[in-house]
Amino acid sequence: MSRYRLRPTSAQVNVMLEHCRHARFVWNLAVEQHGHWRPGRRAAPAFIEQCRQLSEARAESPWLRTGSAVVQQQALRDFSRSLANFFNGTHGRPTWRKAGRHEGFRIVGVKPDDVRRLSRRTGEVKIPKVGWVRFCWSRAVPEGARSFRVTCDRAGRWHLAFAHIPHPVRGPADGSSVGVDRGVTVSAALCTAELLCAPRLSRKEAERLSRLQRRLTRSRSGSRRRTKLKAHIARLEARAADRRRDWVEQVTTDLARRFDRIALEDLNVMAMTRSARGTRAAPGRNVSQKSGLNKAIRNSMWGAFARRLEQKAAGRIVRVDPGFTSQRCSECGIVDRKSRESQARFRCQSCGYTDNADVNAARNICVIAAGHAVAVRGALQPLGGAMNREPQPDPPGQPEIPADVDGEDAKTTSADIRAHEVRSLIDQTIRNETQP
Repeated sequence: MSRYRLRPTSAQVNVMLEHCRHARFVWNLAVEQHGHWRPGRRAAPAFIEQCRQLSEARAESPWLRTGSAVVQQQALRDFSRSLANFFNGTHGRPTWRKAGRHEGFRIVGVKPDDVRRLSRRTGEVKIPKVGWVRFCWSRAVPEGARSFRVTCDRAGRWHLAFAHIPHPVRGPADGSSVGVDRGVTVSAALCTAELLCAPRLSRKEAERLSRLQRRLTRSRSGSRRRTKLKAHIARLEARAADRRRDWVEQVTTDLARRFDRIALEDLNVMAMTRSARGTRAAPGRNVSQKSGLNKAIRNSMWGAFARRLEQKAAGRIVRVDPGFTSQRCSECGIVDRKSRESQARFRCQSCGYTDNADVNAARNICVIAAGHAVAVRGALQPLGGAMNREPQPDPPGQPEIPADVDGEDAKTTSADIRAHEVRSLIDQTIRNETQP
């Protein structure tokens, strides 16, 4: 979607907040209807039946009747799609929407005349029962958009998003590939030795946020002071979230333009950030430590980073098994947990290779994605364990192995040759990146 910042007047804000209340009320009614369903009962009403019930409710309720029928019907349409996604297994079950957290509505049937440009940086959009609302013309409005969504975040900022699927970013078409290792200290490490960190609040901003949160805990529930403190906290958190999202957009666009193939670890971020609190019967352990780790993972934007890469570089993303990528030496292929001496230092206990631990993991990811796995004892074995097989002849064009070595040394020599090919591939990628 293409999102723009809305600049409504105070009177327009009041009408749009009423639209949000109507949409949230209709959504919650639909959730309640389907919440009463149990096996053996009649099926809950579908979208068409809910629209008929909405017409009856609008005839009886003056509050609903003053609102826009388009906004209320699209809330039911959104619920129907969310329910279909839930039964398809792609999303969770639709839940209740809360005031101050889920503020927004959708408008369909947008005509070309409903959006117009006033100046180089200002435009207007027509919203039912609101009128013409100004927005920042930060980019060209997508052609052919037939619907848009209006949302309000916790910081009180209004945004306009046109429903439009942008075209993927074109790659360089030179066969270049890169491995990306996602972490907490370093948000994204590339096999080209680039370390990318998601921006965070500055030291003073973080101190101010902590101070406001402490004052919030001492404030009385429902007081004006508490409302003002929550608004200040929301603005600071929105500033940090904007920085992280902007970082994700810039980095993913840059990677999609520079490389033809991008390798990522196949991580289940949702499961990794699940709470360790447990239940009353079986309480969890190290709950506070796990909570801090979950927050650090979310601040590093692992999920959004992978999702935006798949959208911008469609068909060029390779997901690899993350097992032992941080313990394997990218030079010789030996897996040893002692090789990772610290968070940032990797020193192979076998060959003495030294590198940044995240860069070493990114190189392993790139190697696995390229299919040039270094096959030595203990490295890149299948899930069922090591497979014993007879030595295979080298493909044509490979240097001949001396005949005076035994079978075990011969296999190691073949692995060295393949490792040299992998290193040459990574070095060529790095040279391409450093060339002006």
